[in-house]
Amino acid sequence: MNNNTMKTPVAIPVSKLHPFEGHPYKVLDNEEMNTLIESIQTQGILSPLIVRPIENTTDEYEVVSGHRRLHAAEKAGLETVPAFIYALDRDAAAIAVVDSNLHREHILPSEKAFAYKMKFDAMSHQGKTSCQLGTKLRTDEQMAENSDDSARQIQRYIRLTNLIPELLTMMDEGKIALSVGVELSFLPEQFQYDVLEICEMNDCTPSYSQSWHLHQYYKDGALDKFLIFKTLSEEKANQRETIKIPVERLRDIIPDGFTVKQTEDFLVKAADYYTRYLHRQRDRER
Repeated sequence: MNNNTMKTPVAIPVSKLHPFEGHPYKVLDNEEMNTLIESIQTQGILSPLIVRPIENTTDEYEVVSGHRRLHAAEKAGLETVPAFIYALDRDAAAIAVVDSNLHREHILPSEKAFAYKMKFDAMSHQGKTSCQLGTKLRTDEQMAENSDDSARQIQRYIRLTNLIPELLTMMDEGKIALSVGVELSFLPEQFQYDVLEICEMNDCTPSYSQSWHLHQYYKDGALDKFLIFKTLSEEKANQRETIKIPVERLRDIIPDGFTVKQTEDFLVKAADYYTRYLHRQRDRER
């Protein structure tokens, strides 16, 4: 942090603490939060929060680290919480907010995206540079030095902040891959909503190939709603219709020892034979 540090935590009223403005991490009332609340009720807050004084206020603080602990403390009915106070400016605090949460075990893609964006903007605003072999590193390269992600991957995550909220939610829920989100993030907002509408209408999700083509069509100035519909309506390998038949229904029909491929061929031929039989029956009845 810096030298303006209080050596011991102080008890700060919960009413004087405020979430860091624009912080990217979601504080959810889930099972993990319930466990944290129970822990605080029995043992108190074992790890003090880190806060900074809010400019032009008296005894008002912004949380740098500990948003989940603060929420749990409020739920547990605590009136004060222990905290370390650091005199940080906005940019330094933003970087600390990101770094204190980025290595959590469970972090959503959208959280990581906005966290990297916040840190990138703060570092760019500070104008920090780092030298390597006599050359300045880009901001994303500096960030990669202390991250599990490469500079390229950090750029990809930051791109995701251009997605509409609904597509971000689909990515957080695992319905679309990060690579798909990156390609769709290059589309203007209205085209993204067109993608969302067609996905909901067809009950489908775009593949990487489809999203890549949409990105290319947009770069070429050719993209419109009809082309989005046409692209997303194309059959994907993982969405081809299949028919499942219980093995018990085939046990007396399929010869013993047939492989899956042989069974499939046998059923197709049997269906073809039966179809031709039905056609002959209809011809006789005319």
